[in-house]
This record gives sequence, structure tokens and C-alpha cells, in this order.
Amino acid sequence: MPFKFNRVGLIGKYRDENAGPIIRELGEYLLNHDVDLLLDEETKATASELPWPGMSRSELGSTCDLIIVLGGDGTMLAAARELYMYAVPLVGVHLGRLGFLTDIRRPELFIKVEQILRGHYIAEERFLLHTRIYGPDEVIDAGVALNDVVLHHHNVGRMIEFELSVAESPLSIQRSDGLIVCTPTGSTAYALSSGGPILSPDLDAIALVPICPHTLSSRPIVIGADQEIRIVVRPGPQENAKLSCDGQVVHNLRSNDVVEIHRQSQRLTLLHPQDYNYYRLLREKLHWG
Repeated sequence: MPFKFNRVGLIGKYRDENAGPIIRELGEYLLNHDVDLLLDEETKATASELPWPGMSRSELGSTCDLIIVLGGDGTMLAAARELYMYAVPLVGVHLGRLGFLTDIRRPELFIKVEQILRGHYIAEERFLLHTRIYGPDEVIDAGVALNDVVLHHHNVGRMIEFELSVAESPLSIQRSDGLIVCTPTGSTAYALSSGGPILSPDLDAIALVPICPHTLSSRPIVIGADQEIRIVVRPGPQENAKLSCDGQVVHNLRSNDVVEIHRQSQRLTLLHPQDYNYYRLLREKLHWG
């Protein structure tokens, strides 16, 4: 049976020189199966001994049929934010710690990758969050996140006061260490450690999880993913508040800045091995038995 994907891009863990050997092994395996192979330029710069051409992620997204990400969840999050708009599916190979998004383990690498290349996989769509930050007169910044958008203070131990609205309806005025707005994908990340619920990836839902709220009645809430979230930073000591996307991209906020968050219309496609099961993954990663 011929391969369904004939041009494959490889993205390695950022600045991890130890990823070079496994990328070489996988690359040579793919070439032996007549697959055209490309690297992203950061991977090429980290492992310059690899013989394949490097290119920008935008070029990878526009030319590849499939992109394999070798690293941890952080590597996959960064790749997802830069590639979702190209509608190219991503496959995750686990070289990190927890690995909720990178589910192929190294011992089964070649077997699972070949199965996927031949069209034997489970395709899953995940939605991202899009955020805009408004100053007094204009949009001053924007970003996307696969896991979460987090409002927080630049200093540990300082609270932020902000107004929170959902679907144009005021919900609360909150004093806390911040707020996590997460997708189902991100519900097993920072939001989980802050007492938020785990959301199945097939749900069209968003969780709003306060971080150490000053009022005990401030509890996590789950809303429909079609609802827009609006946050207004109130004047006060939160002058140096920040907004982070997936913990990797940070935006500065000032008093009276407005943050609007909504579901991104274009989704990310992840490909899993045929034996992938989300609830088994939860059981294994969270040590439930």
C-alpha cells in the first residue's frame, strides 16, 4: 500500500542537541521509503550535521503533507501556533516529560510512523484561542494559544484586580493572582494544577480558572466555546500585569487595557496511532491506577 503522505517535515525539540540522532534515524528511515524530507530551520541550526535542507515553518506548512514534531508538549505547542493556519496535520513523537500531545514513544517510533504514513491513524481536531489586547485607541497586540491564555502579575505574590465578562454579560470583578482561560487541550496543563476541570478534547468548551482568588466563592466555570471572553485590567498595583499564550508568548498589559478572547475559527489537526485512547492516556499520565 503506497504512503498517503509523500512530503514530510521534521521539527525537533528547541535547542536540544540530543535530538539530532533520533531525527537522523527517522529521516533516513523516511528517505528509504521514498518520502521527501524537510527540516525546520531551527532544527537545522541546532543539528547542523543533518544532511537535509532547512526552511522556515511557514514554508514547511505550505509545502508539506505532514509534519512530525519530535520533543515534548512545549515543542508541539509552539509548532501548533505557527502551523495551524496551513491545515497541515501534525504528529507528535514523545521526547519530553509528560507528553499529552506527543503520544508516539521512541521504542515504537518506526512502526507507528509507518502506520500513519500508510493512512492508518485517528485524526482529531483541536481548537485554539485567539486573543486581542486593546489600548485606549487601537489593538496593541494579538496572539493565539492551543493550551491556554493566562492573565498574571509580573511579580510573584501580587494580586491583580480585573473585570470579567462572558458573551457581553458582566460575570465578576475579581482579585486574584490571575486567571487561566483554557481549551480542552489545555485543561490538563496549568489549569489542572490550579483546580480546574479536565475537559474531553471533543468538547466545544472553554474553562475559566481563577488562580488563588481572594474570594472563596470564585470558582472555575466552563462556558461554550462560541462565547467571547472580555477582561478589563483595573487601575492599581497591577500596572505590570502580563498575558501569556501557552506560557511561551508574553504580552505586557497596562491599567484599563482590554483583553478579548474567543475560539479561533481554523482548527489544528493532530494524527494519532490507531490504538490511541484519550482516557487511557489520562490514566497513565496522571497515575490513576
